[in-house]
Amino acid sequence: MSQLFSPIKIRGLEFKNRIFVSPMCQYSARDGRPTDWHLVHYGSRAVGGAACLIMEATAVSPEGRISPDDLGLWSDDFIPAFKRVTDFIKAQKAVPGIQLAHAGRKASTYAPWKGEGPLRPEDGAWPVIAPSAIPFDRHFPTPIEMSLEDIELIKRKFSEAAIRAVKAGFELIEIHQAHGFLVHQFLSPISNKRTDSYGGNLENRCRLALEIAKTIRDNIPDNMPLLVRLSSTDWVENGWDIEQSIYLARGLKEAGVDLIDCSSGGNVPDAKIPAGPGYQLSFSERIKKEVKILTGGVGFITSPEQAETVIRSGQADIVLLGRELLRHPYWPLEAAKRLKSEIDWPAQYLRAKN
Repeated sequence: MSQLFSPIKIRGLEFKNRIFVSPMCQYSARDGRPTDWHLVHYGSRAVGGAACLIMEATAVSPEGRISPDDLGLWSDDFIPAFKRVTDFIKAQKAVPGIQLAHAGRKASTYAPWKGEGPLRPEDGAWPVIAPSAIPFDRHFPTPIEMSLEDIELIKRKFSEAAIRAVKAGFELIEIHQAHGFLVHQFLSPISNKRTDSYGGNLENRCRLALEIAKTIRDNIPDNMPLLVRLSSTDWVENGWDIEQSIYLARGLKEAGVDLIDCSSGGNVPDAKIPAGPGYQLSFSERIKKEVKILTGGVGFITSPEQAETVIRSGQADIVLLGRELLRHPYWPLEAAKRLKSEIDWPAQYLRAKN
């Protein structure tokens, strides 16, 4: 029996298989709201057989967007537009998830195909914030160092967005603590030079990540899975690394997080990342074994056999597919056939099953 197509229960929710759609920015929102693009994009992959679709980085405040074209959940007015998408996903017997995020010093940039780097003032640039007044790169603006009041506000914004996500029909929440965005900026000694209780030693640098996880856990249903995406390493000397990630994962588990989605990089523009098939799986394997917590494996997972090996060998409990599901939205249907597993097809597509 295929392990990839075996169900998995996370907290109070059972997932029909171990294939999750990795959150990938679409830069197609309208004033923070999802559009027809999102309905078709996520709907296609729900039809394609994935167990869970994690909606892309969704900003908890307008200033937290990577670009003006990002999704947001800072207003109740956005809930109906999201619910249109979640209703369709659930109708396909898949789980709608959402990744809540704040870009910090990497906010106020162009969508990839509209420009490069930070927004110009004439295109609506806004001030950016960070744990310390250190720009992401030499061409990026120097961020405003956050006060303790700013930190309290960010925690509240994450909590409020999580409550809205529940109202919008999402059944899983992932907190974005990776890829050089705000929480990762607090975690890494490269971007955090604070001297108060949110900077300096490892315990202090992890404080915001843990507080956000706890406040979200306290404000969502007990049976709702809570995930965290971590950059397991900065890929640079004296930066954030796997040992610190293991320490944080233990704290996140205690705060009520159910699964660590193990990615890497993004906080340093010139990091030398050895990208290739399975290059991040050692991180998910170590965190799974040493912390005794569920983990997700991500990064250049492309073939059914490779994904099956990830689950069967214990490198991770789920796989999160990104680029491969952009190329092939119905990858799970074909993977089930290759792995000789039975999977429900949409009735409208049954004529193509055999």
